[in-house]
Amino acid sequence: MKKIFTLAFLLITSFTNAQDPVAMLKKIDENMFSNTKITKSKMIVYGKRKNKEIVMDAYSRGTNDTFSEYLSPAREKGTKMLKLDDKLWIYSPSSDRTIQISGHMLRQSVNGSDMSYEDMMQERKLVEMYIPKIVGEEEMNGEECYIMELDAKVEDISYPKMKMWVEKKHFAVMRQDLFAKSGQMLKTVNMQDIRLVNGRYYPFKMNYKDVLKDGKGTDFVVLEMQDNVPISDNVFNKANLKK
Repeated sequence: MKKIFTLAFLLITSFTNAQDPVAMLKKIDENMFSNTKITKSKMIVYGKRKNKEIVMDAYSRGTNDTFSEYLSPAREKGTKMLKLDDKLWIYSPSSDRTIQISGHMLRQSVNGSDMSYEDMMQERKLVEMYIPKIVGEEEMNGEECYIMELDAKVEDISYPKMKMWVEKKHFAVMRQDLFAKSGQMLKTVNMQDIRLVNGRYYPFKMNYKDVLKDGKGTDFVVLEMQDNVPISDNVFNKANLKK
């Protein structure tokens, strides 16, 4: 019995090791990133007494530029965010002011959610930031997955270590555990409702959970998505924040 178990373990290990982790990471990036993307989404922030839902439109271009605008609730409507490369600006209609978010402010929560501004800023491709290693296989969120461990190869990164479950058929990410350099877990991201959009497999529901906080985390639900569609250059302009 021991010999059979050992042989099975060696077969699984050799198959896992036969996969190219860098090539796999590139396939994951191909699913996550496109030339342009337009999404309508809903962020659900679960509170102790009541929940808050924010609906927004977002426009992205490559991995560098993103513009988003809150559509509801009424008190948040008209709030806009613009990311150009490594810079982020927020326009508040209540104060009619635009401020730049930088430094330690990037670690602050977005609207009381489990997402930080750093999370929203992190749009670089995984293969540019991490050295990947395949360490096993396991079912996650109902899908057979490869387990990957990622270590940062760059300094300016929010999460120097990551553990990731990647669905075998289409290389869609099903879960991420995000760690500090010390190895302390900081956040988890669980992905569900994987859909095919223009040749890419993308999660339409994600739960972000700050493990250092109580509660059930923050759900991010994609309501509509358009992939590789024309977007005017004027969208990614600071002047657009006050329009």
